[in-house]
Amino acid sequence: MKKKWWIPAFAAAAAVAAAVFWHFRGTVAAVPEFVFNYAENQSEDYPTTQGAYYFADLVKERTQGRIEILIHSGAQLGPESEVLKQMRYGGVDFARVSISQLAELVPDMNLLQLPYLYRDEDHMWRVLDSEIGAHFLEIPADSELIGLSWYGAGVRNFYTIDKPITCLEDLQGMVIRVQESALMSDMVEAMGATAARVPYGDVYSVLEQGAVDGAENNWPSYASMRHYEVAKYYTLDEHARVPEMQIISQHTWDKLSAEDQEIIRACAQESALFERRLWDERVSERARRRWPQEPRS
Repeated sequence: MKKKWWIPAFAAAAAVAAAVFWHFRGTVAAVPEFVFNYAENQSEDYPTTQGAYYFADLVKERTQGRIEILIHSGAQLGPESEVLKQMRYGGVDFARVSISQLAELVPDMNLLQLPYLYRDEDHMWRVLDSEIGAHFLEIPADSELIGLSWYGAGVRNFYTIDKPITCLEDLQGMVIRVQESALMSDMVEAMGATAARVPYGDVYSVLEQGAVDGAENNWPSYASMRHYEVAKYYTLDEHARVPEMQIISQHTWDKLSAEDQEIIRACAQESALFERRLWDERVSERARRRWPQEPRS
């Protein structure tokens, strides 16, 4: 009597077919309804970038995969000034931007970044977490942008190539890189230096080439972008605290249901608290970690 060898073969094939069916059925079910892009000009390990990833994960989880947000770090979508232009026409969906850049579109934002405005970090957060901060989150709406939450960016200090800054007189005649911001330019010029507006990603090269004498930024940016390699003098003058904002394009916002808008806002607020903790941890590393060339204060 012949063995019916085809029976187990058929059963095996049916099992494989069933597995493939359920695999692709699950894949189809997981296809998101929306896939959005998120612009971030910092590196992958930077607190704001990690906050963006945390935000994207929360949104995906709470919408059961219906909304997916792709993070583009390292200024892949362009410098912040260009990202803001794209967002106004729906070319970019989400971003984390400095209010120095936002203030070029929305001048009222300058009020939150005036030099020596805050006594310390706690003072700044008391302002941003209050009704004042909530009001300023609403202001960009007139420029087709929706404010979602505040991100921390620490305190800004000067750093220089050839000599330290110990007093205002030391700034006389220096060329200092600043953000693409009228307020920051005016501040540096009022202190006696010449301001050079340079995109963040180009700062290392202009320092290395000697096209500027120095720059100003927070410690994590100075360390993350390895500016200490070409500008060894870091002066703790704490001249400005410039908050940053998570924003969404009005065009993207209008595509979402009221329920999804509420989810987006809640996730943005949670990611802001997460980013704030990461920022504090990064700044505290300064007391423990030595860079390849230790900056001199």
